[in-house]
Amino acid sequence: MKAIVFAAGLGLRLRPLTDSLPKALVDVNGAPMLELVIRRLAAAGVTGLVVNTHHFHEKIAAFLAARNNFGLDIALSREEGFPLETGGGLKKAAPLLAGSEPFFAYNADVYSTLDLRALYAAHRASGALATLAVRERPSRRRLLFDSNLNLRGREGEAAPAGLRPLAFSGIQVISPAFLGKMTESGVFSITPVHLRLAAAGEPIKGFEDASDFWCDIGDPARLETVRERASVDFPR
Repeated sequence: MKAIVFAAGLGLRLRPLTDSLPKALVDVNGAPMLELVIRRLAAAGVTGLVVNTHHFHEKIAAFLAARNNFGLDIALSREEGFPLETGGGLKKAAPLLAGSEPFFAYNADVYSTLDLRALYAAHRASGALATLAVRERPSRRRLLFDSNLNLRGREGEAAPAGLRPLAFSGIQVISPAFLGKMTESGVFSITPVHLRLAAAGEPIKGFEDASDFWCDIGDPARLETVRERASVDFPR
C-alpha cells in the first residue's frame, strides 16, 4: 500500500518556527509532525511513501535518512522553484505512485485519530475515484454531499438544495485512474479537481470522519492544541 504526504508548504503562519525548518518538521511533543503522520500511515499498512517537498527540502531528506526512512520505501518529490499545491504536487509525483492499488494522500500538517483502514476499505468497496475524509466542523467553503455522500458541489457556489456541508479533513484515498483525469497543470489545489470530476459524473465520495480528534497545525494556537493531544496519544 502506498501514500503521498504533502509536505511542501511554506508554513507562513507558523513563523518564526518555519524561518529555519519546514512545517512538517515542527516539533509536536518531542517528535516532528511528519513522524507522527508516517507512524499513522505505517500502522494502517502503508509500506511505500512519497513525500513532496519544497521549503527546506534538504532538512526533510536528512531527517528521513537519519531515521532510516522508518523502515519504509520512501521517495521524495521535490518542487524546486515553488510549491505546486496539492493538485500540482500530486500530478508531479504521479510516476512515483504508479500501480494498480489505491493510495492515501495525507496533508502533513493534519493530526487526526481517523481510522485509516476503515477509510481505505470504504474506498475499495465503493469503486470511487477518490474518497475524502470529511467531518462536521467550521470551515470556509465546505464541500456539499448528498445523502449517499457523493460530492455534489461546494458551499457558496451553485448547487442543488438539500445537500449536507462537510469540511474536508485533508486525508483521502485515491484510485490510480484519478491521476489520468487530472487535466489541470502548474500550481493548483486538488479540490477543484474533485469538484470538476464530480460535476462530470465521476464518483467522488465522502467518508464521514467521526474520530474524536482532528486539528491541523496551521497557526500557533492550533499547534498547541495538537501538542496537547499528542502528549496523550504518544507519551514521551
